[in-house]
Amino acid sequence: MFTQLSVFILPCIAMCNLYIIVTQRSPPQYGIVLDAGSSHTTMYIYKWQADKQNGTGVVTSHSECHPEGGGISSYAGMQGAAGHSLELCLEKATKDIPKIRHHLTPVYLGATAGMRLLNITNSSASDQILQEVAQTIKSYPFDFRGAVILSGQEEGVYGWVTVNYLLEKFIKYEFVGRWQTAGRQTVGALDFGGASTQITFVTQEKVEDKSNQMNLRLYGQDYSLYTKSFLCYGRDQVLRRLMALLMKSQGYPSVLSHPCFPMGYNATVRLNSVFDSPCTEDYRPSFSQPRDTMVVEGTGDYQHCLANVSKLFSFDNCPYSRCSFNGTFQPPVKGSFMAFSAFYYIHAFLQLATDVRVTTSAHLEQTVHSICNMSLMELRAKIPKEEGRLHEYCPAAVFVQVLLLRGYRFDTVSFPQISFEKKAGGASVGWALGYMLSLSNMLPSESVGLRKALRPGAWSSLLFLFTLIILVALGYLLVRTCAKKKGGDNVL
Repeated sequence: MFTQLSVFILPCIAMCNLYIIVTQRSPPQYGIVLDAGSSHTTMYIYKWQADKQNGTGVVTSHSECHPEGGGISSYAGMQGAAGHSLELCLEKATKDIPKIRHHLTPVYLGATAGMRLLNITNSSASDQILQEVAQTIKSYPFDFRGAVILSGQEEGVYGWVTVNYLLEKFIKYEFVGRWQTAGRQTVGALDFGGASTQITFVTQEKVEDKSNQMNLRLYGQDYSLYTKSFLCYGRDQVLRRLMALLMKSQGYPSVLSHPCFPMGYNATVRLNSVFDSPCTEDYRPSFSQPRDTMVVEGTGDYQHCLANVSKLFSFDNCPYSRCSFNGTFQPPVKGSFMAFSAFYYIHAFLQLATDVRVTTSAHLEQTVHSICNMSLMELRAKIPKEEGRLHEYCPAAVFVQVLLLRGYRFDTVSFPQISFEKKAGGASVGWALGYMLSLSNMLPSESVGLRKALRPGAWSSLLFLFTLIILVALGYLLVRTCAKKKGGDNVL
């Protein structure tokens, strides 16, 4: 009896042992990226299993935190304030990440265009801020790996990595339960932040300006990228530059007529809030201003707005075979693109305010024209929740129109290939995830032992076989019991 049952029991024991071995897998690794942008800071926590796919970790989003206040560059001259602004989120990280993993969790802080601008005007102030945030992060039980200012090219490339990772252009999770190289055509990335804008995409064309070329190797594949970052072409800096241009062209009047602000808008603007940026250096008055403020009145004139915004670009004097603007080489845009950050919010506003799905270049021009000719009262009726920033959408939208259609040269064929997104695959789109993916390639892998022997997708098959064996064993016992009972009855 035991010998017969062992045929069924031993495989069960073996499967149970395999189950115990496999489930004794190491806990996931975690990584923290602090995205220190020009207008705010966001903390992202990522996690991944110890093994890697062709040298690059398979990273997923775990949680994120948005502290109050401005970007760390806004705390220049305020000793300790930049570091203090991160404490709330770092405290959250100590709770979100298991305590046993704290000392193994790397923390990176990457500062973008806001700190790049501060470094131009006051390098000692930017150095001081980086030292302060580094001290704060070091006071927490994580593995601090550095606080740096990213270059514009790095910001653009890491954003491209994020987009394509989330869209599974590098690798994808198969139904059978394993990650495989996707082999799909990649998607270009369009980022529009507070102080800069970036365009990055794979190109087979010769990149005539080598400073705009970057090569990457991810998941066993090589990628040749065109990437360009335009400092001072982010949303907040564009609004400042436009205001400064209008002030200069109108002779710095006491009352400024603003064609991009809606009719009915009236506000007092502090001049130093416009000219305290290196982006407005060309428009700063050469004489001492007799006043500190200026009244700004909106006139809501789309054509005049378009003419003035276009002056922020230079489409002349291209030293290469072709350019986007400001004498910058750019190969033709091809394939699909994802536009995120401020691109997404402006696109969403246009659709909400006009009830038009902006899917073509003609739709973009139509909707921008429409909202720029609306009065402040009409905009309030359309979008009451955006009261504080309603006046900024027209100039921002006109800028996007000029940038995409005249600058990057998206046309009737290529513009519909742009997808405007806030998230992809449930994760926020930006450079931070791409940064973590690239840096995870340098993190040491733990021993994964036998857990590679069993694919995650095979658990259902294992469970089915385990159940089947138990049922067969029980059936066998039942048949044997009935046979014995029948034999006993016959003896009687």
